[in-house]
Amino acid sequence: MDERKRDSMIAYLRHRMEEFGIEPEDLAAVLAAEPAAQKAERYRSATGDSWDGQGEMPQWLKQAISAGQSIDHFEMSAKPSPPPQSKKRVDWQNDPFAGSPLARSNNG
Repeated sequence: MDERKRDSMIAYLRHRMEEFGIEPEDLAAVLAAEPAAQKAERYRSATGDSWDGQGEMPQWLKQAISAGQSIDHFEMSAKPSPPPQSKKRVDWQNDPFAGSPLARSNNG
């Protein structure tokens, strides 16, 4: 929708809301009280586009898949990501270069 059409629609909706005595807070309260009415997002792009997995696949997802990206890449996970694994500690006691000119180099 181009910006002019969007602005026209907003003006129309504001006029109708005034006509019926509806305040923006009224809409916010109704939307917050009806979470089932909101779509459950199953896939999301980095730019914020989302799809619930129902109906025709959106163009942004079709393009990503045709470019070689896996649909799994966009799937929103309900399970938390695994904790980062700690790095292995290096035992420098058995370093074969300890005390050598290579170990004492100050090239950094």
